[in-house]
Amino acid sequence: MSAVHSPISLKAVDSPDQPDVTPALERLYRGFEQELLVPLWTEIGGLMPAHPRSRAVPHVWRWEKLRALAAQAGEIVPVGRGGERRAIALANPALGGRPFATPTLWAAIQYLMPGEDAPEHRHTQHAFRFVVEGSGVWTVVGGDPVPMNRGDFLPQAGWNWHAHHNATAEPMAWIDGLDIPFQYLAEAQFFEFGRDQIGDEERITPARSRSERLWGHPGLRPLSAEHAGPGTPLLSYKWQYTNAALADQLLLEKEGFGGTVEPGHAAVRFTNPNDGSDVLPTIRAEFHRVARGAETAPVRETGSSVYQVFDGSGVVTVGDASWSVARGDLFVVPSWEPFSAKSEAGSTDSDEGALDLFRFSDAPVFDALRLHRSQKDAR
Repeated sequence: MSAVHSPISLKAVDSPDQPDVTPALERLYRGFEQELLVPLWTEIGGLMPAHPRSRAVPHVWRWEKLRALAAQAGEIVPVGRGGERRAIALANPALGGRPFATPTLWAAIQYLMPGEDAPEHRHTQHAFRFVVEGSGVWTVVGGDPVPMNRGDFLPQAGWNWHAHHNATAEPMAWIDGLDIPFQYLAEAQFFEFGRDQIGDEERITPARSRSERLWGHPGLRPLSAEHAGPGTPLLSYKWQYTNAALADQLLLEKEGFGGTVEPGHAAVRFTNPNDGSDVLPTIRAEFHRVARGAETAPVRETGSSVYQVFDGSGVVTVGDASWSVARGDLFVVPSWEPFSAKSEAGSTDSDEGALDLFRFSDAPVFDALRLHRSQKDAR
C-alpha cells in the first residue's frame, strides 16, 4: 500500500505564543505531517477566535439584474429532468464560487415560463418560497395545490413531494430558500425524482389550499389532525395577515401602547400553528417593517441571515458595508456582523414610505445547540 500524500504543511515560526524554533521541533512537525496530525497550538487562533469570524462577507444583489438574467434563462434553459428547476443561486463572493449565500443558507431566484411545469421531486433539505412580485403559479405539495401570490410565504419541510405549474400567460419569478449548505456540510442530504408530470386533479387552481383550510385559522388548532412531521403543516402564510399584523403594531405604538420591537420597527415571526415553533427545523422566517424615517439599532447575532426588500426603499448597513436598497434587492448578514436599517421614502414606495424586509436565517440550529447570542451596538 503506497503512502498517503499529506495535505498538511506545518511551519515553525518565531512567535511568543509558539514553541522555540529548533531542529527537534522541525523533526516533530515532519512527523505530524506524515501521520496526518495537526497540533492545536498552531491553529487555536483560527479555530477558537474571541468572536465569530464568518467565511461569508456582506453582499447585495439587485433585483432588476437578477430578474433580467432569470428572464434570459427562461428563453434558453429548459425545465425538466436533469436541471429540474430554473433556479439561479446567490453565490457569496467569499465562499469560493459555491452557490451558497452564507455558509448555511441557500437563496435563489426561480423562474417559470407561461404554462410550464417544474417536475415533481423531493429532498431532505427544508425549503420555502417567497413571492416578491406576480401571481399565477401553484406549487403542489403532496398533491395539495397551493397558490403563490405577492407577499405570500410558503414553507415546505424536507422529504415532501412537490412540483410547480404556471397556469397563466405570464412568466413568474420568486425566491427559494433552503438549508442546502448546512446539509451539504453535515453530509446528511438525500434526493429522489418523482413523476415527470403532475395529474389533472392537481392542475386545479384553488384560491386556498387544503392545508390553509385546515390549519390557517389564527389561534385555532384542528382536533381532527395530528401533525408529527418536521416543520409546519400550514403551506402558505398569506400576505394579507402579515401586513395586518405589522400595521397593527405600528398603530398601537402611535396610540401609546407596546407592540413594536423598538420605535418605528414592527416585526413578526412565522410560526408552526401546531406547536408555536419555527416553521422549519433549520430555518427561521420573519418580516420586518421600518416606518418612514425610522432607523433600527445595530444588532449582532450568531448565525447568518438573508434579507429581501419586499417594499419601500432605504439604507441598510452590514458591518462596514452600506447600501441603498429598493424593492426586490437581496443582501446577506454574516454571523456577528452588526446590522441596521433605515427607511427612506422613494418614488415607487407604498406603505407610506415604510421599508418592508423579509428575513430568513439559520437561527433554529443555533437555538437547538444553545449557540445563539445577540448584542446591540451603540448607534
